[in-house]
Amino acid sequence: MSATPLDPDAAAGGAHEPPPPRRLVVSAGQLGPIRRDEPRESVVNRLIRLLEQAHSEGAELIAFPELALTTFFPRWYVEGDPELDLDSFYETEMPGPETKRLFARAAELGVGFCLGYAELTPDGRRFNTQILVERDGSIVGSYHKVHLPGHREHEPWREFQHLERRYFEPGDSFDTWNAFGGVVGMATCNDRRWPETYRVLALNGAELILIGYNTPKHYAPDPSQDPLQGFHNRLVMQAGAYQNGCYVVGTAKGGDEEGVPSLAESCIIAPSGEIIVGCHTEADEVVTAEIDLSLTTKYRETLFDFERYRRPETYGPITAQKGATPPTSPEVSHG
Repeated sequence: MSATPLDPDAAAGGAHEPPPPRRLVVSAGQLGPIRRDEPRESVVNRLIRLLEQAHSEGAELIAFPELALTTFFPRWYVEGDPELDLDSFYETEMPGPETKRLFARAAELGVGFCLGYAELTPDGRRFNTQILVERDGSIVGSYHKVHLPGHREHEPWREFQHLERRYFEPGDSFDTWNAFGGVVGMATCNDRRWPETYRVLALNGAELILIGYNTPKHYAPDPSQDPLQGFHNRLVMQAGAYQNGCYVVGTAKGGDEEGVPSLAESCIIAPSGEIIVGCHTEADEVVTAEIDLSLTTKYRETLFDFERYRRPETYGPITAQKGATPPTSPEVSHG
């Protein structure tokens, strides 16, 4: 399934000679729920089945979700539960004893992948990590989630916890890599809600951004947003793709996981902001599309020509402050 991005050339003032196509077949490998007691072997088997299906559809790259090897454990206050071993949710090496089969099968099929997991480093640091693996099974790059949502301390009033800020430390950069015939960047879950994520990746040359997510349908601090979860999910990724002239692949772990209904709706988005193809279930599912990375220039050399149109000298507050600062002048009276 494909979409025809709208051509902005006329609006930007002049046609451009189209570059030669750079075609890549990509898949979103959505996962359904993972039980707390589901062994890694079982999860890896599921990932391999998705990988094999993507290969059968011609894919050269498949994107898996955030924390794709375990249940979403930040929903529990682990330190307060003697039945839960926090370290058991983390990977201490990659590939490890269970995941090496995924790497081997991927290399055998010639399909690269993006994988999210909890990482425990040799020096004891904990990250919500995503890696990019090339078609030969080699790790191209690693990304640590920057925008950690939720809270640090146990909040009993919640139906379930969201303790990412307790169990992970934030990353500090949005890197990109030359891979799969283009420039690839990664982001994770809450990162997709922040426009700075896409802009920094695009400034680093990203033509394809791979995003894994786990998103509960219930947002405890403001339940009025619950009916809008799907809309907001599509809104931010489509806007990020369009405003930065890049492809975006968003891949979910969805369904009812340990009593917490989570959003699915994985999709592949064109630089026009249009959804090319999307998942229809909340279970393990693959959707695939052929994309042309050369189409990113249709936007980056016209409406979103950064070199020509950006005004970074006016954007100082983006990096100089965190919260909003209203004007300090007195309100003008119209009486």
